[in-house]
Amino acid sequence: MDQKTKVTLEACRINAGKTQVEWADLIGVSPSTVSNWEAGKSEPTLTQLRKISQHSGISMDNIFLSID
Repeated sequence: MDQKTKVTLEACRINAGKTQVEWADLIGVSPSTVSNWEAGKSEPTLTQLRKISQHSGISMDNIFLSID
């Protein structure tokens, strides 16, 4: 995962005004999973990206455009 992707995933969470723990609860993952996404150690699944989009108010298109 590149730096831009990590920033985008963190920006989605921050845009929603959530901590990593709160974000993990909303998405249905562990806090360490959110930390790993933001550190670039792993990537969310498409289902998880949909939840990220829903809870952050950032469209899937904008998430993918930012990642590409």
